[in-house]
Amino acid sequence: MSDKNKGILLLLVSAFGFAMMAAFVKLSGDLPTVQKTLFRNSVSAIISLGFVLYYKEKLFGKRENQKLLILRSALGTLGILFYFYAIDHLVLSDADMLNKLSPFLLIIFSSIFLKEKAKPYQIIAVVIAFIGTLFIIKPQFSVETFPYMMGVLSAVFAAGAYTVLRALGSKEKFYTIVFYFSFFSTAVLLPFVLLSYEPMTVKQTVYLLSAGVFATLGQFGITIAYKFAPARDISIFFYSTVVYSAIISIVLFGQIPDGISLLGYVIIFLASFYMFKRNQSDDRKAQDVR
Repeated sequence: MSDKNKGILLLLVSAFGFAMMAAFVKLSGDLPTVQKTLFRNSVSAIISLGFVLYYKEKLFGKRENQKLLILRSALGTLGILFYFYAIDHLVLSDADMLNKLSPFLLIIFSSIFLKEKAKPYQIIAVVIAFIGTLFIIKPQFSVETFPYMMGVLSAVFAAGAYTVLRALGSKEKFYTIVFYFSFFSTAVLLPFVLLSYEPMTVKQTVYLLSAGVFATLGQFGITIAYKFAPARDISIFFYSTVVYSAIISIVLFGQIPDGISLLGYVIIFLASFYMFKRNQSDDRKAQDVR
């Protein structure tokens, strides 16, 4: 199997992991969002800790990277909180697709903060994706719009976290970054959970622990996938998580996205596919020049 195909396979596995995470979060029922997030990230912290200890790496990374690690962890924590809130209040596939705006927002943030110049076709893709978002949100400026706004914010903060990851580059191992983020969010959220803790049934506990396991699978999968192939070559396959989420929505929750939302899905997917093909075209031209 070529490295590119390995990357694609890992992204498909990662997408399945994140879709199952979202399903278990929704199945856990009416619990505080911070409580769900704590359980999800505490499991990831334990699993990633095993990797850090096994490879004898520093638990909290290098001193010179602390600012970036803290910023990545803070943005990631906020992103998950908003995402879990959206999962609880929206059709699962709607929440997932709104969260998938992060690659487009990453282009904007990388241009602003990392001085990576955005290409014209990337700007076009961002505009198209934004139009697709409006079809999903169907803005009415009412209370019903609030969960959709949380879904968009989850993408904003996820894109911020990914921007910091780009700044970190290969300065830290992926399992160190995952552990730092998971430990940070667990420590920050613990006081809030203790203040607002709601007793859970055995079933709810199992659901949230399962969400943590699948989240870790998704996090490791996507991180390792991009070590086998550049994101611009394989990132389109990560959108398979929306297909998984749509099937789960129908089978487990009896929730069927409406026609307007489906149109939004298609528009955002086409924007991503357009960017994917243009990236491939640019790579071929660069190779021809060499």
